[in-house]
Amino acid sequence: MYKKGIAVGLGGFAGALLRYGISEWIPAVNGFPWGILIINWTGCLFLGWFLTAAGRQFQIPPHVTLAIGTGFVGAYTTFSTFAVDTVHLMQDGHMGKALLYIVSSVIVGLLLAFAGVRLGYLGAAKSKSEGKVV
Repeated sequence: MYKKGIAVGLGGFAGALLRYGISEWIPAVNGFPWGILIINWTGCLFLGWFLTAAGRQFQIPPHVTLAIGTGFVGAYTTFSTFAVDTVHLMQDGHMGKALLYIVSSVIVGLLLAFAGVRLGYLGAAKSKSEGKVV
């Protein structure tokens, strides 16, 4: 129990630092939160791939899967910031930008999660056909 909790905490620490760094590196442009959008998109793609590949292609211990999936990606991505940024766009009268942010976050996020899962399956199938287990 403690091993899993510590693993999640360490992963979360790293994910939060990376999110902070990227959000500082890619600031909002004309009020549009590009950094958070890119963070959430890449998190969707990565988590879809990782959770699929972890179970099919790689032999990853459960505590490491928790550290990366729940800890790192959970802290890296941020639904709450997405929600607050959307409210701020609306309060500032940028309804079009708010709608674009909502639609692009949800639709592109789902498409990237799907792509990540497919990449995980493809990698697992390739490894299986080559007789490899990493």
